[in-house]
Amino acid sequence: MPTCDFVSAANEHSSGLAQRRRFLQSLGMGGFGGLVAQVLSGEWGRSLAYCCERSANLQIPNGGILDVDNPLAAKSPDFPAKIRSVIFLFLVGGPSQIDTFDYKPLLKNLHGKPVPELFKNNLSGSKYANVFHGCKDELMASPYQWQQHGQSGMWVSELFPHLSKHVDDLCFIHSLQAESNNHAPASYQLHTGDVRAGKASLGSWVTYGLGSENEDLPGYVVLFDAGPLGGSSNYHNGFLPPAYQPTRLRDQGPAVLDLLPPERFQNGQRAGLDLINELNRQHQAERPGFTQLDARMATYELAYRMQSAGVEIGQFQDEPAHVHTSYGLDHEDARTQSFARKCLLARRLVQRGVRFVQLYDMPDKDGWDAHSKLPDNHTPRARWTDQPMAALVNDLKQSGLLDSTLVICASEFGRTPMMQDHQGRQHNAAGFTIWLAGGGIKPGFRLGSTDEIGLMATERPVPFPDLHATILHLLGLDYEKLFFEVNGRLERLTGVAGSAKPIQEILA
Repeated sequence: MPTCDFVSAANEHSSGLAQRRRFLQSLGMGGFGGLVAQVLSGEWGRSLAYCCERSANLQIPNGGILDVDNPLAAKSPDFPAKIRSVIFLFLVGGPSQIDTFDYKPLLKNLHGKPVPELFKNNLSGSKYANVFHGCKDELMASPYQWQQHGQSGMWVSELFPHLSKHVDDLCFIHSLQAESNNHAPASYQLHTGDVRAGKASLGSWVTYGLGSENEDLPGYVVLFDAGPLGGSSNYHNGFLPPAYQPTRLRDQGPAVLDLLPPERFQNGQRAGLDLINELNRQHQAERPGFTQLDARMATYELAYRMQSAGVEIGQFQDEPAHVHTSYGLDHEDARTQSFARKCLLARRLVQRGVRFVQLYDMPDKDGWDAHSKLPDNHTPRARWTDQPMAALVNDLKQSGLLDSTLVICASEFGRTPMMQDHQGRQHNAAGFTIWLAGGGIKPGFRLGSTDEIGLMATERPVPFPDLHATILHLLGLDYEKLFFEVNGRLERLTGVAGSAKPIQEILA
């Protein structure tokens, strides 16, 4: 329920007892995270009752007690952190690693030929054997030109001319592996640590463990157009209290919808909120121990404070002209402009202390899912994302924010070297590439590799849990101690204790 509705209800309080009863009942519709999410997007209005009922003795990771009045209060890390914020760029649908960052010259020689038995045998009997399903027994060379860049000599295809200029700031992992070859389960695993829907997302875990450094903005923000495959289960709070669900912001127009009350209520808004707090205090006085109202009163105050910060965050007029140009806000392609606004908004958010920003590149239903005519799919999508991503990395570096921010660019899986349909590629969870940049990460470094045709990770395979452990470690969180009890089971982002470990080779 938008803030203006609460103010309106308060101003009409004198009209009768029935209205007051309905108004007080309406207070149960939003907890700290739920109301703020409603104020910001109108999409997630969930009660904080579960959090409040259990939190009196609920142990949280750093040895404290969950603060029902301010569950997003900043918490100290378990040990000195390398970073304060995370920007996760998710390229939905599975970009092809062998057409972007994983150069395989052997494919040129084998183009149009069957897959050699050696590579087939390596996958035979493994959980990745189904990677051949739906493919032709015919290898397809990359249609793009490749070149080495930077002092590190990283290979990058012609799809990313802007990002290639910053490879010395990037760290590539060429050997990531997913547990599923289907979009939604693999995406769930990358976001939540489990192929099944319903678990808590990475951003929710981070804000649960560390809270937020900005009292006037959400701790966890998502930015998207169409949204990821598999829906909100990718970025939801799952079993964690509703305070740790994300808030969706818009990159065009007002970043926050329904944030300001109608003009006729603005002058009396502060008085209306004071009345709400007084009614809550009277209600609470008659019910000792009813701590939910404390959290609700804090929620109203946060929503009030956000009216300034929430409007300002989406206004780019204060950004210099060269920043607009570097990100591509004035690009001739409208979709490049859209992704550029998301990337710039992500920088502005972490600059103001937002802990976790999840940014999705999916302006349509297909994403990077190139089962046919890969050039028709990948070429425009690279154009939409290349310049904004490069500008984001460079902007963070120039401002000094890259030292305290981790930028991740990943997808749920890669694609096969075998052809599918006409110049397409099938899903491939057996080995694919992601890149990272920022505090605590070795720049200009590459880890692992796939085989000579880019089919399967053969050198230093990296599972998703190890990536999660690395992210939490950089934030100063003990990933083994970051848990939440669900039906007697200690749930962790990284799974069963002892089953994950940080990727030490990429840590600076």
